[in-house]
Amino acid sequence: MAVIRPFRGIRPARGKEAEVAALPYDVYSREEAEKAVAGRPLSFLRIDRAETQLSEDVDTCDPKVYEKARELLEEMQSRGDFVQDEEASCYLYELTMNGRSQTGIVACASIDDYLEGRIKKHENTRREKEEDRFCHVDVCDTQTGPIFLAYRSRPDLKVLMEEEKKGEPLFSFVSEDGIGHRGWKICDMERIRKIQNAFAQMDAVYIADGHHRAASAVRAGQKRRKEHPDYTGEEEFNYFLSVLFPDDELMIMDYNRVVRDLNGLSPEAFLKRTEEVFTVEKLAGPAHPGKKGEITLFLFGQWYLLSLREKYVSDDPVEGLDVSILQRELLQPVLGIGDPRTDKRIDFVGGIRGLEELERRVHTDMQAAFAMYPTSIGELFAVADAGLLMPPKSTWFEPKLRSGLFLHKLS
Repeated sequence: MAVIRPFRGIRPARGKEAEVAALPYDVYSREEAEKAVAGRPLSFLRIDRAETQLSEDVDTCDPKVYEKARELLEEMQSRGDFVQDEEASCYLYELTMNGRSQTGIVACASIDDYLEGRIKKHENTRREKEEDRFCHVDVCDTQTGPIFLAYRSRPDLKVLMEEEKKGEPLFSFVSEDGIGHRGWKICDMERIRKIQNAFAQMDAVYIADGHHRAASAVRAGQKRRKEHPDYTGEEEFNYFLSVLFPDDELMIMDYNRVVRDLNGLSPEAFLKRTEEVFTVEKLAGPAHPGKKGEITLFLFGQWYLLSLREKYVSDDPVEGLDVSILQRELLQPVLGIGDPRTDKRIDFVGGIRGLEELERRVHTDMQAAFAMYPTSIGELFAVADAGLLMPPKSTWFEPKLRSGLFLHKLS
């Protein structure tokens, strides 16, 4: 069973949601974050990336950064930019992109469910990134970025959410990137119990995005358990902020690869090696792959369609992923890219940027680009259910949840 529970949400004061809401902290470089907060005094990115409020000689992970984040958060609360609900509630958060909507339930998930594997993950975390968010949560005593969870869709929850969405929303705005955001508050305990009962019948829920945020939230809870050995399990630090979406509403986009060089090979020699694993066909212009097992390649001004040869198809949840096949059969043995997490000769481009960005990179700082067919939510579930891990940069979810719309206080 999966445990979720309501919480006393800390939210932007009515009318300030659009000014506060910010894309997740990790989609920005430091320079990009500094530009994004310029002229936006209420942007939550100022708290998520508090180094933007300090001099450039202060390291991103300096303790001063987390103290500054706490100071900014307390300042916004005391000024009335944020308000906290009196009663524990669940919430709904709807995002609309290109006419397509997805609605998640905002609630707190159990750190014990995470520790005992009922909240399943599909990728590893990097210690330094986990440490950064742990320090942020710990010092602020607040979870500021929700974890994006997915569950297998249920008709009863669909009906309940649609009924709630008939009421007046807490907020409704369109962000600068054209994404619509709406939220509702559920404070009726009977409805909250129905939601809890539905999740109690689920064997598992899945981390779709936010593995580092989840790991850091759990660490913050464990730290407080050690500090309070008489804890009962009901304290807020035993739970972490989540938005839970049904799988049939989610969209995973392609997560593409660009490589800096061909490892000493000529384009002709590289294509010859590629033909050992894929059939190679010239294309008239830029194109996305049309199905699993296909990749499109941009190389020296020409687009190619790569179709996986039958002998390389695998039913293994991880080995059969297109990103795994590309890494195992081409990037590592031919281009010498052993660990894509650390090799500086490879970079990753989210599908939201389009094929134009792949062409731009090849014309500037790279030599080849691989456009991938998106990993499916079913593949993600299969990997997590098998207790396995996906290669890095396998999934790119859109639209991105905004930070700052819902906060969860630990104490």
